[in-house]
Amino acid sequence: MFSPWRMEYIRGGGAGGARCIFCIGEEDRGDPERLVLGIYPNTLAICNRYPYNNGHVLFAPRRHVAGLALLSGEERAELVSLLALGTKVLEEEYSPEGFNVGMNLGKVAGAGVVDHLHIHLVPRWDGDTNFMTSVVSTRVLPESLAQTHGRLSARFGTLAP
Repeated sequence: MFSPWRMEYIRGGGAGGARCIFCIGEEDRGDPERLVLGIYPNTLAICNRYPYNNGHVLFAPRRHVAGLALLSGEERAELVSLLALGTKVLEEEYSPEGFNVGMNLGKVAGAGVVDHLHIHLVPRWDGDTNFMTSVVSTRVLPESLAQTHGRLSARFGTLAP
């Protein structure tokens, strides 16, 4: 297995670089490094650079905020609406058999980006975890991150949460 893209994360570049990965503006929409799927009035959707499965998407408020209680009612409503639309897009594009939806709030809870709240949406299939994950902590993804981004960006760009 060869995954050189993971080295940036291992060395610390993916977990606290100079700029928050969720602080994205319109100028970032076309930047392939940002993996933007959609930018909306209060929220955004991006591909996870280190996915658990193909189609692993992240949703966040555009405002840099760490906790659920700090979101406005409008931000909260749009975030949940975007999550619902995201499940619809992934169902149509990947036909998963289920989803994991999660938030890691705080460092001890496993948050990689502690100070900007975000939601993980991970499509799941029966048997998508195999011996590679349990024996050597390695995942095998059948589609490249660029392919996933290409498939999903066209779909998320037309959504309105």
